[in-house]
Amino acid sequence: MERRAFLGAAAGLVAAPRVVGAQGAQARTLRFVPQANLASLDPIWSTAVVVRNHGLMVYDTLYGLGSDFRPRPQMAAGHEITDDGKRWTVTLREGLRFHDGEPVRAEDCVASIRRWAKRDVLGQRLDALLDEIRALDDRRFEMRLKKPWPGLAFAFGKPSANMCAIMPARIAATDPFTQLTDSTGSGPFRFRRDLFRPGDLAVYERFDGYQPRQEAADFLAGGKQVHFDRVEWRVMPDPSTASAALQNNEADWWETPHADLLPLLRRNRDIVVDLINTAGNLGVLRFNFLNPPFDNVAVRRALLPAVDQQAFMNAAMGTDPSLFRVPAGAFTPGTPLANDAGLEVLSGPRDVEAARRALRESGYRNERVVMLSATDLPVLQSLAEVAADLLRRVGFNVDLQAMDWGTHIQRRNNRGPVDQGGWSVFCTTWEGLDVSVPGSHQPIRGHGAQAWAGWPTIPRLEELREAWFEAPDLDAEKRIAAEMQRVVWQEVPFIPLGQVLPSMAYRRSITGVVKGGPALFWGVRRA
Repeated sequence: MERRAFLGAAAGLVAAPRVVGAQGAQARTLRFVPQANLASLDPIWSTAVVVRNHGLMVYDTLYGLGSDFRPRPQMAAGHEITDDGKRWTVTLREGLRFHDGEPVRAEDCVASIRRWAKRDVLGQRLDALLDEIRALDDRRFEMRLKKPWPGLAFAFGKPSANMCAIMPARIAATDPFTQLTDSTGSGPFRFRRDLFRPGDLAVYERFDGYQPRQEAADFLAGGKQVHFDRVEWRVMPDPSTASAALQNNEADWWETPHADLLPLLRRNRDIVVDLINTAGNLGVLRFNFLNPPFDNVAVRRALLPAVDQQAFMNAAMGTDPSLFRVPAGAFTPGTPLANDAGLEVLSGPRDVEAARRALRESGYRNERVVMLSATDLPVLQSLAEVAADLLRRVGFNVDLQAMDWGTHIQRRNNRGPVDQGGWSVFCTTWEGLDVSVPGSHQPIRGHGAQAWAGWPTIPRLEELREAWFEAPDLDAEKRIAAEMQRVVWQEVPFIPLGQVLPSMAYRRSITGVVKGGPALFWGVRRA
């Protein structure tokens, strides 16, 4: 999820040495059930939340966001801004080392920033503004910009896709459109590639060479203190299996329990069920602009009168209104830039017959519509099933293709037509922090081949996004966001499906679970 059955044969693999009692080994191991299979190891290549979470464990970032969402130095000791805001000099703090024992140098940061800047939406802005980036010595690097950008530290520190993960220069030299296989970072945990079994188990061990900041942890800022020697991600695609594991003390933490199972988990006095973050995730229906039929804007618009956000949310999250929010526009509900501009296209009375008429008038020629569905992510699978049914009722020739999430995120990078393995439409969710502002809102980008999967070319959205960066105050930002939302209804790069408010579940023996953002594994301990 963009932000997303344990096979017990792993016992021999993860057993502790005989000299350590089983109870002691368990006390130093955190057993975590992630939202999906870890199908990629590269947080620059993939926007999947599960890949981002992997990245937060093994990599560190130059800055980290506090609970107030303001950036603070993390790997950086600090920075100096000169030349009327156009020159940034960043100094690294002492003692930073990679998992292979090599010190973190400024040249590693330069190479990592260059790779990140080719894929991330804010990184691409830096790429466009950058006159030069260079290492001054081992601990300092300099960036010279064409014009000031006060938000640069936020871009380096944001935890959402794509995070600016700092890696050795030899690895960062990899083409940003090629996936990494080497997860050498400088973060609190080392990834055990030799123990990795995709679809089953991912193992992380505490990196003894990590030196946390000497200050209290605050969201992604401050000192990342590690209290477990080992974290095991135990992939359990079946929700019933994951629920049983948590209840039977075979798992400590389930990242995204299925909504149908929350009442059962709440009745267990040993389990805590809590909201992850109030921004939640925005469900989206995403179209492929490169191939028929959704290369035709009239075809995309035809679907709007029939989309029932309530139906999508009921299927994905159940009928408990605390687990979702509708109506939802182009920006995260409950955040400053959320607005009602043109929202009646989704909040007004639903009319499937009007959608059918619009489709007949659009020039649609019964082209096959390949919809991708992720079977191991219940929320996404439910959204896809509702969408496929809706498309069929409106008159589309739908081919719903089910696959695991790992295959899904690989498949959606195929830009070819459907008869060459391509796709037409899919459902996913984006983290609320990502889609709360234009700068990091990937689904709203309109820059063609460089855009997120779907690759829309919508110059007006790009113009408005640039205007948002220059906005002098919040009122100006709100006016720009309202206009962007109107363009979304005109051009339809995606359709919002509602705001998902996911919960997490963990055993009461686990303390220090950080709320308000992504799953974190530092600061967590056993009571």
